[in-house]
Amino acid sequence: MQPLIEITTVPIQIEMKTTSAKLEYARGTAEMEISRNQGGLSIKSRPIRVNIDTYEASNSVTPTLARNLEQGAQKGQQAAYQATATYAQQGKLMMETKVGEEMITKFAADAMMKNVKTGVGLDFIPKAPPEITWDVGEMNIRYEMDKLNFDWKFNQGGFEFTPGDIEFTVTQRPEVVIKYLGGPIYVPPSSDPNYEPVDVKG
Repeated sequence: MQPLIEITTVPIQIEMKTTSAKLEYARGTAEMEISRNQGGLSIKSRPIRVNIDTYEASNSVTPTLARNLEQGAQKGQQAAYQATATYAQQGKLMMETKVGEEMITKFAADAMMKNVKTGVGLDFIPKAPPEITWDVGEMNIRYEMDKLNFDWKFNQGGFEFTPGDIEFTVTQRPEVVIKYLGGPIYVPPSSDPNYEPVDVKG
């Protein structure tokens, strides 16, 4: 007699996927920027400068009004001193003279002799030389070379670590399959078309 029930088990199926760990190195980069500052040449010169002051020389030839007044005042003051001395001398002589001497005639002759110039009168003009000064010349030369500026920008490299990974995937769930192998069961048994009564006589 064959078994009426067949039991079958389906095992679980698991798919495993692994990813290895890796360590990656990223290279560094470098950038350079160049800028230029333009130089140049500059020359600054100042020639010699001569200063001629002819004020005193011009005053000695053609005096200005202020100088003419000053000279006239000096001459008047000198004339006053001389006249005072002359009058004092004449007064002293008159006090010492005897009656009858002709002093007035003598004073007049002395005055005339003072006004008479002996010899040839020479005078040089201008009496004062011009004053000459000078400023020394100067020259400045400035040269500046061009300048190059280098600007470096570094991006340092680094390591990048990627850890490993394990992935599990269930492709088949476990199960139990129960299969009935027998034929249909009739209740009561006499309803089975192939029913045969059991002979219990014996």
